[in-house]
Amino acid sequence: MTRQLGNYAKLVKGGRYLSSNQGIFRQNGFGAILNNHCQKNEADFRSALLIRSHHSGNWEKKSSYFGIFGVVIAGAIGGTLLYTSKVYSAEKVNDKGGERRLDLRNIRINEVRKHNSKENGIWVMYKQGVYDITKFVDKHPGGDKVLLAAGGELEPFWDMYTIHKNQHTLDWLESYRIGNLHPEDVKERQKRPVVKPDDPFGYEPTRHPALRTNSSRPFTAEPPFELLADNFVTPAELFFVRNHLGVPNVDVNKFKLEIQGKGVKKPITLSLDDLKKNFKHHTITSAVQCAGNRRAELSEYKPVKGVSWGIAAISNATWTGVKLSDVLTSAGVSADDDSVQHIHLTGLDNDTKNFYEASIPAAQALDGNKDVLLAWDMNGKPLTPDHGYPLRCVVPGTIGARQVKWLYKVTVSDEESKSHWQQNDYKQFNPTIDWGTLDYKKAVPIQEYPVQSAICEPKPNTVVDDDEITLKGYAYSGGGRGILRVDVSIDGGKTWQEAELENIKRPVYKQWAWTLWETTIEIPQDLQGKKFQVLCKATDTAHNTQPEFTSSVWNVRGLINNAWHRVGVSHQQS
Repeated sequence: MTRQLGNYAKLVKGGRYLSSNQGIFRQNGFGAILNNHCQKNEADFRSALLIRSHHSGNWEKKSSYFGIFGVVIAGAIGGTLLYTSKVYSAEKVNDKGGERRLDLRNIRINEVRKHNSKENGIWVMYKQGVYDITKFVDKHPGGDKVLLAAGGELEPFWDMYTIHKNQHTLDWLESYRIGNLHPEDVKERQKRPVVKPDDPFGYEPTRHPALRTNSSRPFTAEPPFELLADNFVTPAELFFVRNHLGVPNVDVNKFKLEIQGKGVKKPITLSLDDLKKNFKHHTITSAVQCAGNRRAELSEYKPVKGVSWGIAAISNATWTGVKLSDVLTSAGVSADDDSVQHIHLTGLDNDTKNFYEASIPAAQALDGNKDVLLAWDMNGKPLTPDHGYPLRCVVPGTIGARQVKWLYKVTVSDEESKSHWQQNDYKQFNPTIDWGTLDYKKAVPIQEYPVQSAICEPKPNTVVDDDEITLKGYAYSGGGRGILRVDVSIDGGKTWQEAELENIKRPVYKQWAWTLWETTIEIPQDLQGKKFQVLCKATDTAHNTQPEFTSSVWNVRGLINNAWHRVGVSHQQS
């Protein structure tokens, strides 16, 4: 069964749906998406997106659209659900929480860091305050997701999910106060990263502490698996990061985009303001997935080389910009010109010798229906440094390596880019080829991603003590193919249950966003008290289905792992 966001939304708590006579709502984990009274189109869906709260259950209005119709308010501790038709207004908060208190001792940050588990106690920091929330963890409405902040700071999480900043929550937090952060550590936290102009990695930005770093130079990181399916639109702070080189330092006032090459009547140079003023703006919701997503699972079968991605090298965002097809057409480029075969996209990230570059088929770039964007906004705000500020090429339905960040040059050509990343990387080989027999010249660069799905909850090794288990995850297919179905099994694939789907209603073959899914399955008697695996597999609108085993998709570069996803759990009888 598919739930089209744009018709209604649901509120799920413990795998069950709650509704009122005004609408149906859904909440899970960190927060919720509300789309009641919405029209059946993507624009209204975007205007209705809400940040979801894992702690208070409250709803934060992101658009005046919902002020007319009301909001859902859930009690922070009691979990009572209320519905109101009143116009929402932000609560005035007297935020004196975290201010230094003379009656409390100073605590060094190293001591706070040690208290990062239930065994050692859960301490957190807010501004200059230190708090012991160990006794609250089991009462937390969002489950153990609060542990992501254990031994660290609350601000990065509360800056994303600002509904926490209400008077009740701030007063509650102060009741767990045990001390002040040592003044020397306060000064150290306030220091800005040191800029090193001569270092290719000298302009790296500060990242969210929840990101799980896979490599630091270049920086690659993914969000915690358990947070991935909490938001249909991934917060920019939690969007996975795949940098191939250092983050460039770009002065937007001097930034220029160059359009050149075959079929271009006259090379043109455009500032960001030129793009915004001279071309029609478009906004799409589109997922980006690294071709190496789920590589770690392939390594479990047989070692591969590359970033050891888990299941979270994929994220979903709304992007605003202008269509590349419009810009190319304005430069005189025509799809009827036989010399126009490939579009090279060059970024400002470089190693002093080579700039990052990839290419896509010209037929795709020149087709306005393919929605290839030169984007400057992500989730309604300017791109962040890690995601391509000030300009990125968003190529829906295509692997992330082709969606070039920090874009500064577009070249029309009769051949593919000769760059390393187009010719000697991001190519797939059959399972028998190893490094000794590898020949990149015989392989075709990957463009579209095949059908994919993964389980975000439960986490591996979760112990279930109920008679049912709730599973949540994502599904996606490249080329604009939507998700027809996600099947889930807890008995090794003997029987399957179809999951509920959340997606945007879009034309066939223009479904660029991912699909979130969820289902609750009763644990049969023969599995109770035992270890077992939960499985998922997706089928897209072209009826492509994920293959069963990683052995059948294994390749030496560890790319395009879309085998059934498996998570081991165990049941503990009450």
